[in-house]
Amino acid sequence: MKKHFLKFLVTQSKLIAICATGFILFSCGNSQSGKMGDDEFAVTTVNATSSDQTISYPATIKGTQDIEVRPQVSGFIVKLYVDEGATVRKGQPLFLIDPTQYAAAVKQAEAAVETAKAALATQTLTEKNKHMLFEKQIISSFEYQTAVNNLLTAKANLAQANASLVQAKQNLDFCTVKSPSDGVIGTFPYRVGALVSASIADPLTTVSEIKDLYVYFSMTEKELLNLTRAGGTLKEQLEKMPAVKLQLADGTIYEFEGKIDAVSGVIDQSTGSVSMRAIFPNTTNILRSGGMANIIFPYTMENVIVIPQNATVEIQDKKFVYVLQPDSTVKYTEIQISPLNDGKNFIVTSGLKTNEKIVIEGVQQLTDGRKIVPITKAQQVAKYQQALKDQREGNLATAFN
Repeated sequence: MKKHFLKFLVTQSKLIAICATGFILFSCGNSQSGKMGDDEFAVTTVNATSSDQTISYPATIKGTQDIEVRPQVSGFIVKLYVDEGATVRKGQPLFLIDPTQYAAAVKQAEAAVETAKAALATQTLTEKNKHMLFEKQIISSFEYQTAVNNLLTAKANLAQANASLVQAKQNLDFCTVKSPSDGVIGTFPYRVGALVSASIADPLTTVSEIKDLYVYFSMTEKELLNLTRAGGTLKEQLEKMPAVKLQLADGTIYEFEGKIDAVSGVIDQSTGSVSMRAIFPNTTNILRSGGMANIIFPYTMENVIVIPQNATVEIQDKKFVYVLQPDSTVKYTEIQISPLNDGKNFIVTSGLKTNEKIVIEGVQQLTDGRKIVPITKAQQVAKYQQALKDQREGNLATAFN
C-alpha cells in the first residue's frame, strides 16, 4: 500500500514539474510577444467617396392577371380537362359541367322557334286575306285590325323564341368552362361530382398570367422622397429609378432584373409607407403568383465617408471610433451611420471629417487618450508576414518584434 502511494506521489510531482515548465515557457513566449509592437496600430485616412449600397424590402409576387374562373351555369362537374398547375391557353377547356339538361333546353328552344315560324306564316296568310276582304268592305275595320295585331304578335313570338334559343345555346356552351387567358392553372377546390353554380363561395380555379409578373413591396415615405426629390412627372421619375433585383425564397438572386412601373399615390397612415410595384420577365417560368421574395433596391450615395465596420466600437447602440490626434494619441469619438451597409463597411453621416485618421485594427484594446505608434495597413501586413517567416526559420529572437 505504501509502495503504491509513493509511486502516486512521484508521478504527480513529475506532472507538476512538467506543467510548471510549460507555463514558464508559455509566459516567456507571451512576454516576448507583448513587447513586439504592442503600441503599433493600423490607421487609415478617411476621404469622401461614392458608395453603392443595397437595401431589401419584403415583397409579394403576383401575376399580371390573376383571374378567377367561375361557372355561369349550375350542375355537376363531370370532367376535368387539365390538372392543377398546368399551363393553358386562352379558350382552352378546363371543366365540363353536366350538359344534359342544357342540351335538352336547346332542343326545346329549337322546337319553339319552328312553332313560332309556323304561327307567323299562318298569321301572314290571315292578314293578307283579311286585307282583301276589308278593301271590298266585306269585313269591318275592327276585324282587319285584329288580324294585323295577330300578325305582329306572331312576329314577336318568333323573335322571343329565337332569343330563347340563343340563351339555351349559350348555357350549353357555358357547360364547358374555358380559360379566360393564357397562364397557369391554380388549385381545384371542386372536382368531378361536385355541384357548382354561379353563387359558389370559391372559384373553380384561378388562371395566373405569368409571362411577366408584378412584385409588390413598400418603402417609407422618407425613402420615396429621396428617390423623387429631383422632380418631374411621375413617368419621368419612374424612368429615372434604377433597375431592381429579386431575391427568391431560397436566398438566390433571380437572373433577370426588374423595373419599377407603379407607385401608389396614397401613403398608408398606419405604417407611413408607400406601396410600389416592379415588373419582372418570367422567361424561365421560375416565378409563381403568390410567392414571397425580397426586392433588392440599389442606392448610390455621393460624397460620403466609408469606414470598415471593425474600426468601430458599439456601446448601447451607439458607434464610436478612435481618431488619431497630432500628438499620436487617440480620441474616442462618436459617429452617426447610415442604416444602409454592405455587411463590411459603414457609411458615416456625421462625426468624422475628411482627411482625419482613424484606427482600423485592434480598437478593442484602445482607451481614450492612449498614445500609439500609427502604421499603415500595408506595414502591418508586411510585419506580420515577416514574423511568420522568422518563426518558421526558428528566429525566435526576431519573430513578432
